[in-house]
Amino acid sequence: MKKLEGLYLVLDPKKDETLLLEKLEKSLKAGVNVVQIWNHWDPDLSRAGQIRFCVKVKELAQKSGTPVLINEDWKLGIQADLDGVHFDQVPEDWNKIRSQIDGKLIGLTVGNNLDLISWADQNGLSYISFCSVFLSSSVNTCELVQPENIQKARELTRMPIFLSGGINPENLHLLENYSYEGVAVISGVLNSKEPETAVNLYLSKMKKML
Repeated sequence: MKKLEGLYLVLDPKKDETLLLEKLEKSLKAGVNVVQIWNHWDPDLSRAGQIRFCVKVKELAQKSGTPVLINEDWKLGIQADLDGVHFDQVPEDWNKIRSQIDGKLIGLTVGNNLDLISWADQNGLSYISFCSVFLSSSVNTCELVQPENIQKARELTRMPIFLSGGINPENLHLLENYSYEGVAVISGVLNSKEPETAVNLYLSKMKKML
């Protein structure tokens, strides 16, 4: 399995499935290192349909050893045998859930609450992801992260740190003074007509800084 670093691609399953999977396959070949399936489903899609989609994503990602995580819905992750789960916030019944997903990758969205970063570290999570680094049309549920908190995070944990929210190749240079392992994107790749070109552009910019 690939390391938790580089480009982290978040899929919106509400998008046209055929086109989305086509773009995913191209993005994986171009070098995406982590995939997350956003918990943003068509309300008419059945549970079986959700599982089928997750399995298709995993089958594509397995070819390159790329881990696939589910957003929030850890039970779906177990049903589809995915590699892990990403939580937007700490679940109320965390201890119960943790026992159910033992051995899986576990990520957590963090913002300006440094105590949350310490909690993630103490509970042995796999990584954290800051949201939102910049203003973003794709991410409207996160607070705007204060730059000094990204810098302080490295003092609190050795976990991989991802940055997300409004990050594109044009503003990546603004992150050069931070210590992080990768960036998470949605529209920057999936809204592109040539996702492989978009991935390569992100990776070439990141290579100069990481």
